[in-house]
Amino acid sequence: MDAERRRVVIAGAGMAGVQTAVALRDLGFTGEVLMIGAEPHQPYDRPPLSKAVLLGTAEGSAFEIDFAALGIGLRLGLEVTGVRPDARELDTAEGPVPYDVLVLATGARPLALPGAEGVPGVHLLRTLDDAARLRPVLEKQHEVVVVGAGWIGAEFATAARGAGCVVTVVEAADRPLGGAFPPEVGTPMAEWYAESGATLLTGARVAHVEPGEVALDDGRLLPADAVVVGIGARPATDWLAGSGIALGPDGSVTADDRLRASAPDVYAVGDCASYPSARYGRRLMVHHWDNALQGPRTVAAAVAGAEEPPPYDPVPYFWSEQFGRFVQYIGHHEAADAMVWRGDPAEPAWSVAWLRGGALVALLAVGRPRDLAQGRKLIEAATPLDPALVADAARPLKSAAA
Repeated sequence: MDAERRRVVIAGAGMAGVQTAVALRDLGFTGEVLMIGAEPHQPYDRPPLSKAVLLGTAEGSAFEIDFAALGIGLRLGLEVTGVRPDARELDTAEGPVPYDVLVLATGARPLALPGAEGVPGVHLLRTLDDAARLRPVLEKQHEVVVVGAGWIGAEFATAARGAGCVVTVVEAADRPLGGAFPPEVGTPMAEWYAESGATLLTGARVAHVEPGEVALDDGRLLPADAVVVGIGARPATDWLAGSGIALGPDGSVTADDRLRASAPDVYAVGDCASYPSARYGRRLMVHHWDNALQGPRTVAAAVAGAEEPPPYDPVPYFWSEQFGRFVQYIGHHEAADAMVWRGDPAEPAWSVAWLRGGALVALLAVGRPRDLAQGRKLIEAATPLDPALVADAARPLKSAAA
């Protein structure tokens, strides 16, 4: 079928879905494009939810895109419930939706705290409605317990302290971001909580939650007008059960290096997908904004009939604003990679580099955006570096080439 006559249906109206639709038009695709979103709101960006939207300094974060002018159809407030690749139909509560090409962009769902589902005052922070429900909590300067000292927990704790709330953060690991960084990196970050006036309890597990109270497994009781859960997310792919589309153990759609799923003319992009990275020698699932921005270009190039797009293998990038610091991370590291400090973590600005075979594979930059920018180029070029020169924080990172 000619590209101009094909119907592209995008399941998901977040960043990945929106960017796929826009990229198709940018590449001259003239066929039908329909985007289906589970939420009733106009498609919006998520990073402001834990910042400006949550604090009430912005009412929303809708994308400034004229979908009608671009000929992009929207069906909002509609949940997808299944897909039948043989029939090329997507199942929804309003009946089947036929497609010629399907793009899976349903994102991820936050993990709920076991036993706390449905308890009054327990919140997640993933959607615009979540942020709207939490704004009054901050406005009334409630006592808040945050479960999880990961990225979202730190960002919410930052906003809550900025609003004047009493904040206690409960983390099962012995340090913040224990799943992302080794102890040498995560431990100094614990001090940021105390500096902000938040209480961080590490090695602490929630036994149960009741209205107004969180009980820890060591018997401690924490007063809580509200409980915010930030313990991770999982790809929103349960609805693909029985479809025959291959999923990984982590629930992600196992796309190939062009982001094609296992069914014909089905692609997967953003938080719901994983892809094989030749750069890092493993399959990656990247739950970060930049991945949802870049992946759609690969999908759109393939769907629009352009030349075969190059393999999708970007250098992963993530940023976070927490406790007055701008934190950026680029690349991917393993426990066996050599870690090199650039600066003192007791100071406002410092970086950590990870080397593999002498080449930079990842970099964490706290208040050092120049390190981040130079690090990206070094990772892309696989430039061999001298560890002693990398450790000299006064030297530009790019001058550390061996």
